[in-house]
Amino acid sequence: MVVSGATALRDAAVALVPSGAPVVVADAGVDHARAAGLEITLAVGDFDSVAEPPEGVEVERHPAEKDATDLELALDAALAFDPGRLLVLSGVGSRLDHFAVELGLIASPRLAEVEVDAVFDATTVNVVRSERRLAGRVADLVSLVPVHGPAVGVRTEGLRYALRGETLEPGSSRGTSNLFAEPEAMVSLEHGVLLAIRPPSG
Repeated sequence: MVVSGATALRDAAVALVPSGAPVVVADAGVDHARAAGLEITLAVGDFDSVAEPPEGVEVERHPAEKDATDLELALDAALAFDPGRLLVLSGVGSRLDHFAVELGLIASPRLAEVEVDAVFDATTVNVVRSERRLAGRVADLVSLVPVHGPAVGVRTEGLRYALRGETLEPGSSRGTSNLFAEPEAMVSLEHGVLLAIRPPSG
């Protein structure tokens, strides 16, 4: 899993961390991971917004002037562990530009062979390539947002407003504000990448 430095971690998000999973932290994610009681495997970044990582933690240090964010570098480092699934814990924070970039990063082609889920504050984001089963509660909101190009041949089962082989285009709100009609939903597509974004339920 990867922890960014955007905001402090919520207990519900920390509870999703699998036991024994390597924990890669990006910059100030060091402080958030330690506060949450997570054992850090690797700390990555320029550490311009955090005290030095604790002793005994492996550090991958980068210069402050670089061509990638600390989160992108941490995601690259996490791939070295050859994960089948990657959980990213982050937050919206005060930098909307960073948040927009992070949504693109978790759907990056370099992560195409990994099942990627993320929690931004209290919002869950599942990256959908080919197909994903999503668990939720009836009437929970979920928006299907295409990234990096059109999502072609999108089909859904278990959602109130079914999609039947449709194309969702970037810049369109067509997949926004759907609802779980059953406790489990299936989302599949022929080509492209979707973000299944689920805001906190009431």
